[in-house]
Amino acid sequence: MTIRRWFQLGAAAAALTLLTGAAQQCVDSPYLAYPGWGDLPEGREWGATSAIYPANDGRHMWVAERCGANLCVGSDVDPVLLFDLEGNLVRSFGAGLIAWPHGIFVDADDNVWIADAVGYAPVPEGWGHVVYKFSPEGELLMTLGQKGVAGDGRDTFRKPNDVVVAPDGTIFVADGHGSGPDAPANNRIVKFAPDGTYLMEFGVPGGDDGELDEPHALAMDSQGRLFVGDRANSRVQIFDQDGNHLDTWTQFGRPSGLYIDADDVLYVADSESNARRNAGWKRGIRIGSVEDGFVDAFIPDPEPNQDESGTSGAEGVAVDAEGNVYGAEVGPRQVVKYVRVP
Repeated sequence: MTIRRWFQLGAAAAALTLLTGAAQQCVDSPYLAYPGWGDLPEGREWGATSAIYPANDGRHMWVAERCGANLCVGSDVDPVLLFDLEGNLVRSFGAGLIAWPHGIFVDADDNVWIADAVGYAPVPEGWGHVVYKFSPEGELLMTLGQKGVAGDGRDTFRKPNDVVVAPDGTIFVADGHGSGPDAPANNRIVKFAPDGTYLMEFGVPGGDDGELDEPHALAMDSQGRLFVGDRANSRVQIFDQDGNHLDTWTQFGRPSGLYIDADDVLYVADSESNARRNAGWKRGIRIGSVEDGFVDAFIPDPEPNQDESGTSGAEGVAVDAEGNVYGAEVGPRQVVKYVRVP
């Protein structure tokens, strides 16, 4: 019986589920950590970082960081950065355009998509609530949403979290971030044609199958299934591209970031689990196959007092062509490279 089947058994299997999850957190981590990866120009410091994704060659990594702070408004530095695997900066762009880079995706043409979720601090009018598509050289090719306009319509978002593009060019946006009392979160996935035309949306607030509470991250497997990091519900939900619910997995913890590699291995960054949120689970990066959902590796969060701090460690996660894992960290404001050891 697979772990997926266990989670379909409902309340009667709750105790078994907890034991199974705890066991999977005890698997060995086949990685060595190298904190502080990525060299910035002299005099510049890393800001909060949740957005990281490999270029298609797997030999370069795109990172979007928050301009040496937790907000880019008022900064003149480029938040979107391209590094080689040794951490040397190759290229940068995006100054004066992005308020709070949150999610990132690189499509089949190496175009770079950035979700600008605005953030927590008061932000001047005219910023955020959009998804940008850039060429690899930084030319702005498309904007989804209206910059600085929060809403729940066909052409507006409220703090979009992440974006993923299917092989046929169809665009999916996770909308939106749950922070702040200004307006209720949208808690939806919005689907667009390759040219940006609105097609449909799915998801309503709630905790039942198919419902969402802060859809924080997106990824797509080789079958075209859409994986949603339903963070405030502490679970990954799986949908087809028409929004039909296929499965719910809780064995990957409380997901802040998702990445699926070419071999259909799922990497889930859990930056929030503690006694108050998802009790009984440890923070870290869980790794397993999308075929059976079994977690077979766990990179623990280095923070020793997880119940004392609200969030730490990786929110974003990505993998290079050599199988090394990268954790983009908001609180510690760094990227950690995890090198796989034999």
